[in-house]
Order: sequence, then C-alpha cells, then structure tokens
Amino acid sequence: MGRLVMKFGGTSVANIDRIRNVARHVKREVDAGHNVAVVVSAMAGKTNELVGWCGDASPLHDAREYDAVVASGEQVTSGLLAIVLQGMGIQARSWQGWQIPIKTSDAHASARILEIDGSEITARFKDRQEVAVIAGFQGINPQTNRITTLGRGGSDTSAVAIAAAIRADRCDIYTDVDGVYTTDPRVVPKARRLDKIAFEDMLELASQGAKVLQVRSVELGMVHNMPVFVRSSFDKPEDIDPHGTPPGTLICSEEEIMESHVVTGIAFSKDEAQISVRQIEDKPGVAAAIFGPLAEANINVDMIVQNVSEDGKTTDLTFTVPAADYTRARDTITLAKAKIGYARLDTATDVAKVSVIGSGMRSHAGVAAQAFTALAGRNINIRAITTSEIKFSVLIDAAYTELAVRTLHTLYGLDQT
Repeated sequence: MGRLVMKFGGTSVANIDRIRNVARHVKREVDAGHNVAVVVSAMAGKTNELVGWCGDASPLHDAREYDAVVASGEQVTSGLLAIVLQGMGIQARSWQGWQIPIKTSDAHASARILEIDGSEITARFKDRQEVAVIAGFQGINPQTNRITTLGRGGSDTSAVAIAAAIRADRCDIYTDVDGVYTTDPRVVPKARRLDKIAFEDMLELASQGAKVLQVRSVELGMVHNMPVFVRSSFDKPEDIDPHGTPPGTLICSEEEIMESHVVTGIAFSKDEAQISVRQIEDKPGVAAAIFGPLAEANINVDMIVQNVSEDGKTTDLTFTVPAADYTRARDTITLAKAKIGYARLDTATDVAKVSVIGSGMRSHAGVAAQAFTALAGRNINIRAITTSEIKFSVLIDAAYTELAVRTLHTLYGLDQT
C-alpha cells in the first residue's frame, strides 16, 4: 500500500463530466490499495472570472477580500469531487486550506506556505480509508485568521507541500499535457517527452518560461526530495495499471537519473521587456540607485548587462523585467532620474528570452559558444546574455523566437528519438 497525492488542474475539472473522469482516476488508485489525498484547482476559467469580479467591484480592492473571493473556486471543485466520489461508494471528505490547516504568510495573493499539519488527514487514512479532497491554491494566516492564496499555479505548490507533510510516496500532477517536453511541442513538433528530469533542470525550465509547473512547487519538491510525476488526466483511467509506471515525466533527484544529457531542454518567454539606462556617471552607488527603487516596487529584474564607455566616465545599464511590470518599471526609473543622473532611457517590449538548460553543462565546455554560432548563422541578433552553472539565456527580437528555439533544439540533438 502506498500513499499518493493526486493534483488536478482547471482543465481536468472544467465541468461535471471531467470531474467524474477525475473521480475514476482516484477510484483506480483507491482500489489498488493506496491512501489518496487529492488537490484540485478551480474549474477552468473560474479564477479569471472571480478576479474580474473583484476588479469590477473596485479597481483598488482590499487584498484580503480579494483572497476570500478567488479562493472560492477551489472550494466548489473540492466539494463537487467529494460528492461524486461518495456517489461511487468511496469514503471522501472535502477540505479547505484553513481546515487542515495550511498555515501561510500574510502576503495576500502571493502567500508562502509556512507549515502544514497533515495529522488529521493521515489519521483518517488509517481509521476510515477516507480520501481527502483538498482545495488547492489557498491557506490561512495564523496571525490574522484570514484566508490567503498562493498566486497563480498555487495548487501545484499546495499539492507538493501536502505530499511532504503527509510523507507521501509520490505527488502526481495531472494536467492537460502528458509530461515535460524538451521544449514546447507547438513550436517544435519533434520535441520529445522526457521520462525523467532532475529537480534543478525542471526548476530552471519552469522559471525560464515553461508553463508545466509553478516554480515554487518544484522548489518544494527539491527541498523535501519529493518525487513529482507529471501526467495527463485525459488518459482513460481504466487503461492505466496502478501498479505500473504510467506515461509521463518523473521529476526527481539527479542521482536517480542514470543517463543525463548535456542539454535537457529549451525554454522561452515572450513576456519580457528591455530597459536601457544610458550614459550614467560611472561611480559607486549607481546600480543601487537604479535597482533599489525597482526592488521597493516589488519588480523582479532578470538579465542585467553593463557597458562602460571608452573613457571610463559613463556607463550604460540594460536589464529586463516581466512585460506585466514594464510600465511600472519605466515610471519608477523616470521618477528616480534626478538621483540616477542618466541622459536617456531606451525601452523595448518586442523582445523574447530563450534559455538553454542542462545539468550536463557543468562538465562540458563550449556549450554556449555553439549556440551563439548557430544563432549568428540564422542572422539572429543577441541583445543580452546571462549564464549560470546549468543554464544560459539570450535576449533576442521576439519575431525570431520560434526560429531560435527550433535552431537550438536541433543543435543539441534534442530532435533525436
């Protein structure tokens, strides 16, 4: 007998028929003798609707009330799934985040999980063989006793955290794709599904634009060494052997992967904006004058490139921010112009970031140089470059994104089956 957490996203629970399909997946694991906790998202589109209602009610709404509203979508789904499971003769009970409780920080709309008490859930496994159907994406702040939400994709984080709290054998993330691919198959038809991927590689893929998992869920899996399995909810439940290895991708520690490639995958993001601060006096404190106000405005800065003039008196600083923060970032720098002392501000929103990721880069030289040569051969200009131990990213014109991704995917042999 094993202990599983099964997480189902919005498309998997989009209507009652799909909720019944989810229930059949759960029944399969229960019939196989597993103890099961299920984490569910809101029905597809419901969270966006609830967010829209908050904006219509008041553009400057209270974040605490915002969380109270948007958390209701998962509450509905968890209750409906529990009802369907009960109708199938399975002991099941729905749980909201505060009932467990999932204790979080007080950062409404982007709270972080502090602690989860899984003792009642595990006790019910033992005493009643009861399936716990848990509303994802939410928790409670113990100081205020207010409902909090974890940010978009937060149900993934809920699922991995609960799996760690109840000491599950595995956390299965059911979604509308059948695993993690070497890149987006819609851009590269030859993209391959990975059987296994290391936590570190998945973390980079997720943070650089891959939409399969929320970044924090991967971080939690890595911290707690909790195996996470990404699989499709649209596979027929009755066709899957609960004792076998289903189709999908296992995210695990690097030690569990026997054969690792130099490059694991290519990620890309078009949700980028570039800001260049020109002709700043090259002296101590200038970078702090630029990035300090951005940090105070909670704007994340990604790629940073600095160029010093020939005479060494002035410098240019170029950096990227999420496209959603572009206007605030530009206005923040403009307001700080007197303190920074720049001559000109250049911006661009038609840019994209393409990232090459692979743990194998640690022991292989020249991986990035190959990419620069290949991109030059396609007349793709590189605006900025950043590197880390297992990743490098290039900033290019958005119009060349798909060409760049296909070029790099082929270059590193990821097309091969």
